[in-house]
Amino acid sequence: MQEPPKKRKKWPWVVGSLAVLTVLGCVGVFALFAGGAKVVADAAGEMDANQQGKNAAVGAMNKPATDGKFEFTVTRMACGVDHVGSETFGTKAQGEFCLIITKVKNVGKSVESFDDSSQKAYTADGVEYSADGAAGMDANDDGQTFLEDINPGNQVTATLVFDVPKHTKLASVVLHESSYTAGVKVPLK
Repeated sequence: MQEPPKKRKKWPWVVGSLAVLTVLGCVGVFALFAGGAKVVADAAGEMDANQQGKNAAVGAMNKPATDGKFEFTVTRMACGVDHVGSETFGTKAQGEFCLIITKVKNVGKSVESFDDSSQKAYTADGVEYSADGAAGMDANDDGQTFLEDINPGNQVTATLVFDVPKHTKLASVVLHESSYTAGVKVPLK
């Protein structure tokens, strides 16, 4: 009589297959996260470049230029202002205020909020200044620079206020619909 063939044990093959699948799965998950991290890093870099005006379209004084849903027209700038608002409740500059008068028109199809914290001014050598929101509220009787909702087709005139050291010469302003958009860079000449 012939002996029956020896049965091979299946568990080493099952364990080996599970190990291979686990390794391949881990490699796939790592690749997904590594690729996702690059996407996040690229998006963060793009937002930073947008905020710094590196991706901004070029505009000009007294000429409308669009960023997102907003059309901006910078009409004038006045520096050397030491106080805005009322004598009792106004804001005093640390250095001096530069006031940038800007028309903001909603050219989109839905309401959009204008926020002065998204606006930046620069000297010729690249020093960046943020708008002073508290002083902006004092300089604008109707609060046009603090989260002002602008309906489609409507326009407001806003005074953007920048507190800069005395005798600072601002060279440009970068205006944004929001901190995520590329912006419009307007030379202040």
